[in-house]
Amino acid sequence: MNEWRDIKLKEVIKFGNGKKKPNSDGMIPIYGGNGILGHSSESNYDNETIIIGRVGAYCGSVYYENKPIWVSDNALSAKPKNDNNTKFLYYFLKHSQLNQHAGGSSHPLVTQTLLNSLEYNFCMDTTEQKAIAEVLSSLDDKIDLLHRQNKTLEELAQTLFRQWFIEEAKDEWEEYEIRDFATHKKVSIKPAQNPNDNFLHYSLPAFDTNKEPNAELGSDIKSNKYRVESFSILMSKLNPKTPRVWDIYFEPEKNSICSTEFQVVEPNNKELFPFISTLLKSEKVKGELAMSASGTSGSHQRVKPEDIFNISFFTPSVEKMKEFSTILEPNYLKQIKNQQQIKTLEKMRDTLLPKLMSGEVKINLGDSND
Repeated sequence: MNEWRDIKLKEVIKFGNGKKKPNSDGMIPIYGGNGILGHSSESNYDNETIIIGRVGAYCGSVYYENKPIWVSDNALSAKPKNDNNTKFLYYFLKHSQLNQHAGGSSHPLVTQTLLNSLEYNFCMDTTEQKAIAEVLSSLDDKIDLLHRQNKTLEELAQTLFRQWFIEEAKDEWEEYEIRDFATHKKVSIKPAQNPNDNFLHYSLPAFDTNKEPNAELGSDIKSNKYRVESFSILMSKLNPKTPRVWDIYFEPEKNSICSTEFQVVEPNNKELFPFISTLLKSEKVKGELAMSASGTSGSHQRVKPEDIFNISFFTPSVEKMKEFSTILEPNYLKQIKNQQQIKTLEKMRDTLLPKLMSGEVKINLGDSND
């Protein structure tokens, strides 16, 4: 019996509408079209739920939760019909690239009517669905663990920084500015002049997606960029309250470039790299940059080079800064290793996903009775 057949999504999924987000505060995630947009004390969905962006640039985006959530009116919900596996449906919908079916031009829209009408070749065997979902989930779980490890290492660095240089500060400590230990680098490059060359592009969207630069042809990069060099720190100009700080604590690949939306900070002595990087990510620096930023409020605020390099800090000695950096160096190397492993696992998952969802690659179910 062929367990793969053409079906319409309405045969296996029940779609639902979201509602206007509540005003209450709490711990329950509120989902919009681009993921979590806040938290509330109320929920309108529980247990396993798939969330689909409904409107705008992120319509068709797909998320999964297995707890109480609130689905806002910028999103739709999806629940399995019959015994279909929710996690399998989540991966199936992610693979389906729902945004390509969105209606409207200036304001893209995904509706229940549209989703119900879409037809695909689909695995009807729920045992195979579960096996496929477990393979993909195991990769995502490992990726999530590595991301959480890196976040913990970042938090540990900030805790140590606060203890050493904020909480234990003394009046007699020396005052320095960041410019005393780092240089503003602006090595401009025009990738379009080398249209057939491959470039690794460190951009704001790439940082927000997975902290991995995108590989792009020079012909596809129209604007000027900065060259990315080893032991430099890329600090975003935008929204200083939540800056993107990208550590290049290694020798980057040839033709590595970054958006001019980054300020490139290069420590004068690489021994001080972890200290400078941790300082730039600290609440102290975020607060000072937020006050000095120009432009309108929110994400349109920008910081200038002098805003960064004029920031002052106190230290008992340069040797204390070096000691701090020495302690943190293994953490930085671990984060780099984790990020490399994340990249490998994501590539494996993204290669497997279309093959599993089309039936090209089969899961050996063995003697499973599930």
